Amino acid sequence: MREIFVDLDRCNGCLMCVQACAAEHSTSKTIPGALLEGTPARIFVHLAKGRPVPVTCRHCEEPACVDACMSGAMQKDKATGIVSNEGHDQECVGCWMCIMACPYGAIVQDHSGPQAKALKCDRCRGKEPACVAACPNNALVFVEPDEFALQRRQKEAVKMLQAV
Repeated sequence: MREIFVDLDRCNGCLMCVQACAAEHSTSKTIPGALLEGTPARIFVHLAKGRPVPVTCRHCEEPACVDACMSGAMQKDKATGIVSNEGHDQECVGCWMCIMACPYGAIVQDHSGPQAKALKCDRCRGKEPACVAACPNNALVFVEPDEFALQRRQKEAVKMLQAV
């Protein structure tokens, strides 16, 4: 199953991923529209030791947020691996247990609708994630874990040869 991976050496903190995510989840599907609508993004870029680090839901194998959800709204789709509290019979009640349980801090409160609810990455529901498509430096990739590992090994091999 493909995952979103980050190459931290390529991220320059431009926030295009954040803007594209908000646009994808907005009514207008545009960045200016998302800003006017106040659509929150589902990916975050934080500075850590002076470097930008994109943070998003990891759609964990055994998601703590699903176990913590008292309403049953947070579920993991067995076919896609996507963890979401949207599109199910059960609705988010805004208890924030998933926020407390998430080890990555990738779930936030959304007060934009009539009922406050938890908001997190939905991996753009099966399409190429907007954050990945918008990244100008290819710091975000949507690949199989083995493919990402191969890319990392190849990159490190080149670095080793340059050091010689």
